[in-house]
Amino acid sequence: MHGYAVAGGSDIALCADIVLMAEEAKIGYPPARVWGCPTTMMWVFRLGAEKAKRMLLTGDLVDGREAERMGLIYKSVPASQLDEEVERLAQRMAGIPKNQLMMQKLAINSAYNNMGLETTQMMATFFDGMARHTPEGVAFKSRCEEIGFQETVKERDSGKDL
Repeated sequence: MHGYAVAGGSDIALCADIVLMAEEAKIGYPPARVWGCPTTMMWVFRLGAEKAKRMLLTGDLVDGREAERMGLIYKSVPASQLDEEVERLAQRMAGIPKNQLMMQKLAINSAYNNMGLETTQMMATFFDGMARHTPEGVAFKSRCEEIGFQETVKERDSGKDL
């Protein structure tokens, strides 16, 4: 992962089987502050409840080093080494028969499903839609229309009431 994976981009990144991230890259879900809920809710499955709450109750972004330290991703490396590190990991897995890879992945995914992944994602998707229609969500949208998205996000992240 290079650059930023925020909002829905973080949902996409965290659904990957293994995430390698540039140290300088950023990941987070700022819409948790106003106007969204991550629909995949992979934050909980990757971090556990306490650290997921820390991220989603603040909407903060973290860099690759912090994401690795907290267990959100597998590994972070300097951006200049990212492609090489990805290739090294891919080559390591390439030596394993496909049927073995499939069985391991299916067993792991089955464990997540037994822990309630599908139900959690259904609930999170409802909450994501609801967040846009709360009084605060409607005010956020109106403010975006008034002064623009970037300025409204700056206001939101400053803690100022919308």
